[in-house]
Amino acid sequence: MIIDLRSDTFTKPSPEMLEAMFTAKVGDDVFGEDPTMNELEKMAAEMFGMEAAVFCPSGTMTNQIAIKVHTQPGDEVICEKLSHVYIYEGGGIAFNSGCQVKTIEGNYGQITAAQVQEAINPADIHKAATSLVSLENTTNRGGGNCYEIADMQLIKEVCLQNNLRLHLDGARLFNALVAKQQTPLQYGEIFDSISICLSKGLGTPVGSLLLGNKTYIKKARRVRKVFGGGMRQAGYLAAAGIFALENNVERLAQDHIHAKQIEAILVKKDFIGKMMPVETNILIFEVLAPYTPKTLADELAKFSILCMVISTNQLRMVTHLDVTKAMTEQIIEVINNIA
Repeated sequence: MIIDLRSDTFTKPSPEMLEAMFTAKVGDDVFGEDPTMNELEKMAAEMFGMEAAVFCPSGTMTNQIAIKVHTQPGDEVICEKLSHVYIYEGGGIAFNSGCQVKTIEGNYGQITAAQVQEAINPADIHKAATSLVSLENTTNRGGGNCYEIADMQLIKEVCLQNNLRLHLDGARLFNALVAKQQTPLQYGEIFDSISICLSKGLGTPVGSLLLGNKTYIKKARRVRKVFGGGMRQAGYLAAAGIFALENNVERLAQDHIHAKQIEAILVKKDFIGKMMPVETNILIFEVLAPYTPKTLADELAKFSILCMVISTNQLRMVTHLDVTKAMTEQIIEVINNIA
């Protein structure tokens, strides 16, 4: 039996989720006539106190559409230097939106209002026009760490004072909501647009949603069509999303518990160096001699435990709904026995 810790994108639909998909009522979503998709989009928008939502095949697409709608070619986007929108989306900000990026070195993937203020370009024709700030929560390369609401509110104030838009890459936002006991409505009050992923911790096979006001989402639908993201009987996927939002949010706490349990054994090993604080379901840690990240990953693979090398000295593990209590105990036993 494979225990896959490479990412929470490896989850598979449960029998109950599949049943919801099989029985979904569908129509043509490009025509706005898929009842299950309309229900999902309405449900997600209302959850965050926003006016509308649009479903896309991936979080990369929702992020790239968000940036495209918020900006003009030649603008500049501010984000943390390890943000998914910057390092993991194929240069999409430049390719899709014709924008350049100003990166900020944050703390575990998080940036501050003061840093944002300092990064804004002056009104100078020689400079790109700063128009958008993009935050990520939880922070993937920051080890799954979460922003405090107060810190995001301060960034929002800077954006308002400087006529900037504020986007959230919320690929793992529900992990943050559970870990910090925050509410979706708090986020809807802060951000101009929010991307949420359904196919990570929530366990659906496909899909992300972009949330915003009605005018913004109308423009986003046009961009989605241009990007090739319009789908037809997408209600089968929407049914999985509805099931996930109704059943799989609170259980994310169990993934966080499993991650903490794995952390507790890792920190006792001499070949483990600096570990990022484990707040949600992601563990990122240094690997020391006699191992390298690759050789340690290879050793774990001998026991059917898969994890991901993410740098020359770091390994990443991600817990999720397909990692059970028994599997976690097995992971701990294997790590404990590695010399």
